[in-house]
Amino acid sequence: MSEVSQSHQSIAPFTATHWQPSGYGSPPRIAPIGKGDVVRLFDHLDLWDCWPLAHEDGRTVLHQGRQWWFFLSSPVFPDPVDRHGHARIRLLSCGDDGWQDHGNAFPDGMTPGSREWAGCAVLMDDGKTVQHFFTAAGRRGESPLTFEQRIYVSQGTLGADGPGQWWSPLEIFAADGVRYVLDRQDQGAPGLIKGFRDPAWMRDPATGKAHILFTGSAAWSDDPFNGNIGIATLKDGKWVPGDPLIEAIGVNNELERPHVIVRNGRYYLFWSTQRHTFAPGAIAGPNGLYAMVSDSIDGPWRPVNTGGLVCANPDDEPTQSYSWWVTGEGEVWSFVDYWGMHGRKVADHPELLRSNFGGTPAPRFTLRFKGDSVKLA
Repeated sequence: MSEVSQSHQSIAPFTATHWQPSGYGSPPRIAPIGKGDVVRLFDHLDLWDCWPLAHEDGRTVLHQGRQWWFFLSSPVFPDPVDRHGHARIRLLSCGDDGWQDHGNAFPDGMTPGSREWAGCAVLMDDGKTVQHFFTAAGRRGESPLTFEQRIYVSQGTLGADGPGQWWSPLEIFAADGVRYVLDRQDQGAPGLIKGFRDPAWMRDPATGKAHILFTGSAAWSDDPFNGNIGIATLKDGKWVPGDPLIEAIGVNNELERPHVIVRNGRYYLFWSTQRHTFAPGAIAGPNGLYAMVSDSIDGPWRPVNTGGLVCANPDDEPTQSYSWWVTGEGEVWSFVDYWGMHGRKVADHPELLRSNFGGTPAPRFTLRFKGDSVKLA
């Protein structure tokens, strides 16, 4: 048994499945992104994490002949890292005539954070009610910015112009400080902050129960690499957090944007992570899309493929895309990160900070599901 496993066994009080990859095999590589693939939708805005308006069963909504997508957005800064401190959720739609911009999803001053981070949106089966779950980062009006994260929902309506008419947001559940780290986090850096964010709604077809998955951090561990994937369940009209589904203590700090696709009775739980968020003593995987599979939402969970890696950026362009979201149709969306680097790093080439950051949707691809295997189609 490895040292990481021994540490895990001695401190884990919950039923979460431990992600302990021993290797990743030779995963499929995402096609290289070239200049012709980097199609900016805005000159003045960067776009990154995205999620669709989806039906309760996970299918992407087609309304007025268009799909409706939410992106994180910010003004263009010389250093794209600064975008995280100014993020707003923006609504766009795409159809046969391409993309249309519908402005910021929420009115100015409506959400309670100093910025808006990733979430999900679901069209309820009445065909009108939209529930938009999102992360409120920091608190409105704060200075300096903190990295506190809280999970909210705003209810809206699907009208002729898409989802809108949002109600005042409500915080639906909070970190308990026992299973999930509760910390205002006055300081932070990408990859190092603790998580309580990225809500992703799902309806379990086996039970009919509604759940929310989210990015968390294990409160019972003081290991600096203590990422987990949390779950909350709607019970009698209230969201009740449960034990984490997966934890990566001693392995990885951030299992980002977790979400579940159900196919042929199997539950495929996807997340994104990056090489620099792996623990020094762990077998680090590449920037890629990862997943585990189970026969029920409660687990236990098994890594798909080898080590849980579904697909990764090319070896010679390890940062070309990130934040993968798998739709109910098995189509994978992401954004163009640092592309065309040809082995260079922005730490050594600061002149590439702006010129080689995509800040726009990446080329899409599809997945093929077969048992415990998930491959590029």
